[in-house]
Amino acid sequence: MPRVLSETDLADFRERLCGAAERLFAEHGPDGVTMRQLAVELGVSPMTPYRYFKDKDAILAAVRANGFNRFAAALEAAFEQGTDAVDRSRLVGDAYVAFALGEPAAYKLMFDLMQPHEGDYPELMAAEARALATQTRHVQGMIDAGILRGDVKMLAHMFWSILHGTLVLQLAGKLSPDIDPSALRSQLVGAVARGLTAAG
Repeated sequence: MPRVLSETDLADFRERLCGAAERLFAEHGPDGVTMRQLAVELGVSPMTPYRYFKDKDAILAAVRANGFNRFAAALEAAFEQGTDAVDRSRLVGDAYVAFALGEPAAYKLMFDLMQPHEGDYPELMAAEARALATQTRHVQGMIDAGILRGDVKMLAHMFWSILHGTLVLQLAGKLSPDIDPSALRSQLVGAVARGLTAAG
């Protein structure tokens, strides 16, 4: 008879399982990973993962939620270190890039994958909302300071598109060798910011 698991047991094993799943999902893609493979990776019986998660989709949702929460925490920490609206915006952008380049597997699972029925996973939805909020707060600060004008959500998505688009190209090795990714991002953000200020 399986022993009764404490909250600590559950949390520790879920963390180990999610760590193994993130590696395997990144290497083989979610469709290329089975619950049995996850069990083998952790050295447990094939049925053990089912004691912690309903199925593979639930594990994938938990992995993605963990990624979004780590990402949001990094951006929140960067925001708090800023001294003014411009500094906070710069630091948040730097933290975004650092996370994507430092955790490319997690970043890919977070943003390049859409799970069916995401609404069935409240923790994932909450983590996604938290991540979006971190990308909106510094833009609101720029608006409040009179540096930018416009709808905060639209502006946040514009800057997000610049960061995500250039990072995807960079991670895929699709930028020309003579293009500095950091310079490209800086010039794009600057051009959009100047356009938004002029338009206001």
